[in-house]
Amino acid sequence: MANPFYSGTVAVIGLGYIGLPTAVVLASRGVRVIGVDLNPVTVERVGRGEIPFFEPDLATSLSGAVALGNISATMETPVADAYIIAVPTPITPDEQADMSHVFAAAAALAPQLRPGAIVVLESTSPPGTTEELSRTLAAARPDLTFPDDVNDSPDIYIAHCPERVLPGRLMVELVENNRVIGGLTPECAERAAEIYRVFCRGEIQLSDATSAEMAKLAENSYRDVNIAYANELSMICDKLGLDVWEIVKMANHHPRVNILQPGPGVGGHCIAVDPWFLVGAAPEEAVLIRTARMVNDGKPLHVVQQIRKSAGRFREPVVACLGLSYKANVDDIRESPAVEIVAALAEQEPATTILVSDPMLSRLPASLASFPNLTLVKAQDAIAAADIVALLVDHNQFRTLSRKLLEGKVVLDTRGIWR
Repeated sequence: MANPFYSGTVAVIGLGYIGLPTAVVLASRGVRVIGVDLNPVTVERVGRGEIPFFEPDLATSLSGAVALGNISATMETPVADAYIIAVPTPITPDEQADMSHVFAAAAALAPQLRPGAIVVLESTSPPGTTEELSRTLAAARPDLTFPDDVNDSPDIYIAHCPERVLPGRLMVELVENNRVIGGLTPECAERAAEIYRVFCRGEIQLSDATSAEMAKLAENSYRDVNIAYANELSMICDKLGLDVWEIVKMANHHPRVNILQPGPGVGGHCIAVDPWFLVGAAPEEAVLIRTARMVNDGKPLHVVQQIRKSAGRFREPVVACLGLSYKANVDDIRESPAVEIVAALAEQEPATTILVSDPMLSRLPASLASFPNLTLVKAQDAIAAADIVALLVDHNQFRTLSRKLLEGKVVLDTRGIWR
């Protein structure tokens, strides 16, 4: 497929949930893409055209791109015309941003930079990270010029373009969603936009790098705050013996009210993490954002307490926990409240038999594999043997289960799909 916008080679550093789909969507439109990852298994699988994780439509697109010779994978950062850094930016145990993967990627690509290269940071980052990335690269390559206040035409162009996609819809939303591209200079933003115009049908808004970083954090913090309200409301309703789902339904009849649906907590690589970057950037000002994080981080413990209270009614309780991923119909368990709930329950109730089921997973994650009272089984088998059924993830397979299977069971539906 001819590409009228960008003819250079793009190296995508990090072949995870964002990097690999981005690499594939570029390659499927005729761009020569080299994927870089430190995991040899991921590199081998991508090189064979096999996906290392489940995402609708990704497998077909990857195999097609490999067949056309437009994408390859390696563990070594190559010389390229552009680099997209899409590595993890997790938080530390004390809720600080861990940017080690970003700067490890920078250290690996710095020796490969050539004049005219574009470096785009996609990884969600605290405000000012892209500027720090530029300074780091400049220190490693004093023979090249980098963007700053007095250099409008540098050798290297640097920008930030945060991802804005939903697992389960990555291949659609990469193409259809609007994007923000923040450059360290206007020319940096425009050069980076040349790459994204290859596949992005949405509006591309150009800005400065720090504003683009802040916009992504603002988006996810907004969502976290609204989810926290729903989750706090659910805990209040539990205490008062009220049906939160019915309360939300009634309240949402108001023309200016749209309360979200509560759940067992918040997970994933964005909403459960990104607000802490804002708290770290302005700890005295981010009062509401910090509180929302604490509410959502506390919801799994509330669910555990509910399950343990019900388990006290049985001599040798058996609990079926349905779902481990952080959201429906994906295999992504990053920051999953369901995993946290199951782990806490297994640890606090060692005499309780816990049967776990998740149609998206073929084995237990490492954090759960060592508990002797925990087994991964099929949903129907788990429910049949259980005294208590806790629905933690609203996978489609759970939605379609016969309600007769639940007769005579204590049911804790954290998603409200069995009401």
